[in-house]
Amino acid sequence: MNENSMDLTGQSAIVTGSGRGLGLAFARALARAGAGVVINDVDAEAAARAVALIEAEGGQAVAEVVAVGTAEAADRLVARAVERFGRLDILCTNAGILRDRVLWNMSDEEFDLVTQTHLRGSFTCARAAVRQMRAQGQGGRVVLVSSISGQRGKFGQGNYAAAKAGIAAMARTWATECARAHITVNAIVPVAMTQMVASIPALMPYAQAAERGEPLPASLRQGLGLGTPADVAPLLVFLASQQAAQITGQCIGIGGDKLSLWSQPAEVRVAYRDGGWDAQAIAQSWPGGVGRQLEPFGDEIQLPV
Repeated sequence: MNENSMDLTGQSAIVTGSGRGLGLAFARALARAGAGVVINDVDAEAAARAVALIEAEGGQAVAEVVAVGTAEAADRLVARAVERFGRLDILCTNAGILRDRVLWNMSDEEFDLVTQTHLRGSFTCARAAVRQMRAQGQGGRVVLVSSISGQRGKFGQGNYAAAKAGIAAMARTWATECARAHITVNAIVPVAMTQMVASIPALMPYAQAAERGEPLPASLRQGLGLGTPADVAPLLVFLASQQAAQITGQCIGIGGDKLSLWSQPAEVRVAYRDGGWDAQAIAQSWPGGVGRQLEPFGDEIQLPV
């Protein structure tokens, strides 16, 4: 999908965490499609560089330097969009951090920092954005950023996985709440060679090669569905466009050469017993009934041979 075929001229967008990496790719793609973009980052220099880059490419952008999570930060972002562009049409909640540690070693602070940024940050920004979109009365687009970690789970990422799974659930819930206002809510499940992904030991050599300008091999682009941030960005432009006006409540994956649709959690199999279940009855029924094939619960990186 060529994002330039999607005309967002006259629209205004906020992309949180857009000073670098995936967020910057999102912001640049929206700007190329014609949208004015509020660049958000905690790093003022990174935000300024992002604005300068977008303007050099002929786009419109303005920076708002604030850490997402609080209602005050969300209100500042929306106010900045309205002040600079006169309205708000698109929100992408991309900002995120990692504090990986196994359950028994994770501190309260490490858990709270990750959920504050990802989960609460998505909530407060979406709430402020939807309030503005509803007041405008012309619909809008909310695109949250989830993760495979929130769909399958990753070792050492209990805080991150919880937040990303919550984001997917919020997308499905908010889609039902916002439908009457013609505001779509979807979640992107990206796989891109960002600083976060590059920290995975098995992928470090490929990340270093990518930094040298070498293309990622097909074994990654197709085998893992792993590419660059620029490979992910067109999905945001598509979801922000009129062509996606009827798409809502979905978790959509993209990375490298791969585009996918994630299923909503559903019952795999059921069993009934007159009068209900006691522990012994469950134990007797389990092996050949509901529990005859258990669901996978992790997603370790397996590099293609």
